[in-house]
Amino acid sequence: VCRTTAPNSHPSTMPVHYVTYKGIKFPPAYNSVHSLSFAHNEFLVRDDDVFNITYPKSGTTGMSKGRQRGWESSPGKSLALYLLLLYLVGTVWMTEILSLIRSHGHPRWNQTVLNSDRMPWFSTRLGLEAALSYPSPRLLTCHLPRHIFPKSFSHSTAKVIYTLRDPRDVVVSYFYFCKMCNSYEDPVSFEQFLRDFLNGELPHGSWFEHVRGWMQMKDRENFFFITYEELKQDLPGSVRRLCHFLGQNLDDNAISSVVQNASFMAMRQNPMCNSVLLPADIMDQTKGQFLRKGV
Repeated sequence: VCRTTAPNSHPSTMPVHYVTYKGIKFPPAYNSVHSLSFAHNEFLVRDDDVFNITYPKSGTTGMSKGRQRGWESSPGKSLALYLLLLYLVGTVWMTEILSLIRSHGHPRWNQTVLNSDRMPWFSTRLGLEAALSYPSPRLLTCHLPRHIFPKSFSHSTAKVIYTLRDPRDVVVSYFYFCKMCNSYEDPVSFEQFLRDFLNGELPHGSWFEHVRGWMQMKDRENFFFITYEELKQDLPGSVRRLCHFLGQNLDDNAISSVVQNASFMAMRQNPMCNSVLLPADIMDQTKGQFLRKGV
């Protein structure tokens, strides 16, 4: 069921030994066989949980705006937090939006608490520990496909928010991210990366199977579907739809605050959103910008 694989690496990099679970590869820096298996088979979903789910580079994360203070005080913990934070820089928006909605538009939570502390990636090693200790109601996030999502979800009324992005944009964004992120195999060429994407051979599996699996829930009351393009074209309207789904009554001023603090420009100007504070051995900024265009 689970194994570790070493794909062919770019000649200038060390091999990346991906963790494989149920035939899907995951970055090894923050995933383990235990965390993935526990999330799938033993994690207890609560009825008031809210899950933020996407395929990588589809709009999951607006990065933490948390302070760097505390990371530097413990080198061992610092590296672990950097590695987890790296997992969180995958895509843009939804995590920041949901955090702001939960706080009724007040940005303090987003500005003072790490993304991984606000919305744990529960299938990762550190995220699982955090998720298990959090009081209800929890905000949780992941890139898991439907068939390895927690089994207990089927017997709950927990809510899922699924963000879909045009696959043409996903593959380009994912390509540049993998070139910057040293926990992923450095792509040899875009042509090869595109072939791997189409064949479902990239980390986190097939985009097509991921979307197909989750969209089977589209008619359920506890499932909310939105596209990255909708967020881009009408963020205020998208926020209002999300508030209605979540049962959150935000006035116009609160909606405006969510929109302002979750805008691409606001996140790009924040160093904790564009990953410039990450060390070069984790995120190589010379190969590109994390928040590239916002389109």
